[in-house]
Amino acid sequence: MEKAGAFLCHPLPHMESSSLFSALMEVESKGLSRDSTQLPRKLDGEAARLADYFDVIAGTSTGGLVTAMLAAPDQNNRPLFAANQIVDFYLEHCPKIFPQINIPLFGDALENAKGVYAPKYDGKYLHKLIKEKLGDRRLNQTLTNVVIPTFDISCLQPAIFSTTRNKKLDPALLSDICIGTSAAPTYLPSHYFKTATREFHLVDGGVAANNPVPPHILGTGSSAKSKYDARVAAKWGIMAWLMQANFQCPLLDVLTEASSDMVDCHLSTLFQALWSDDNYLRIQDDQLSTDLNSMDNATPENLKKLVKVGEALLKKQASKLNIVTGLHEPDERHITNEEALRRYLLITITLCTYWDLYQSIINIYSLLLLLLISYLFS
Repeated sequence: MEKAGAFLCHPLPHMESSSLFSALMEVESKGLSRDSTQLPRKLDGEAARLADYFDVIAGTSTGGLVTAMLAAPDQNNRPLFAANQIVDFYLEHCPKIFPQINIPLFGDALENAKGVYAPKYDGKYLHKLIKEKLGDRRLNQTLTNVVIPTFDISCLQPAIFSTTRNKKLDPALLSDICIGTSAAPTYLPSHYFKTATREFHLVDGGVAANNPVPPHILGTGSSAKSKYDARVAAKWGIMAWLMQANFQCPLLDVLTEASSDMVDCHLSTLFQALWSDDNYLRIQDDQLSTDLNSMDNATPENLKKLVKVGEALLKKQASKLNIVTGLHEPDERHITNEEALRRYLLITITLCTYWDLYQSIINIYSLLLLLLISYLFS
């Protein structure tokens, strides 16, 4: 489970300051690490949650579910899940969401044949699970702002569920939003629901916004970049672009990678132009094997490997995009992704503290000014 400009924070539980800057985080499911979730607790106690630190949390597809889990309130009006519970949630439930056919030699072929004439998975377990966890909680009840993109196939337009945009306009159930944004075509059935004002016919938000929130991004990982050869692809027709012998879909790979990487390219260019490139961080593994990069390989062994990939990614040196070559190069500061995340969090807390101090000083000066005016005109 990406360099943005200067940011401040969502007020911490023990702070009374108002938020001044935005911090945005995209969360996805693959490559999550338990260790990466511990710093807020070490700094602010066991009650600290990610929703206390960020003004906006955004996620597409299964990242939409993670977003809701981190931002939806429990009975005590605290986040439903702590970040360090997300990995265990996926380890427990993924094998049931994506049940595998364990037949030697023919297992993979049968798995892929399931998706030829109907969705590969019926989604019943996933839908039941989401409804059980999120209940009747609605978009306007999240503890911080969220952005969850989906795509509406009835009007062929993105449907963006955002608390800032939809909070006062007939908010949808979080469960419907999460089922919709995770309805990957050919894998899971599309999702229909309606509110008092409109109907929705939703599929996976990744078809429209595979990289939904630019400024602070945790990527899902992707396979090794040198995947297709133009000399070979020059001979492909419709069928070859849609399905290879290894059941990979080149056309889908190109479209999803293009949308995500273009956002990365735009942001890198923007923040380098603003001399703020140290404030944009993208954490992404572009060298995943085919098994690790598979959307539905939910075997316990593969899930454990993904956890290890996430833990190793934290220790990997942070990188920056070279906008000339299009390649990511090691950050000249020689810091790891974990150190970069720690730096952002400490900056956030420090800025909140100084903002409190700044507000106190302004209040004192305002009071003194009023006293002075009162004295002069008395």
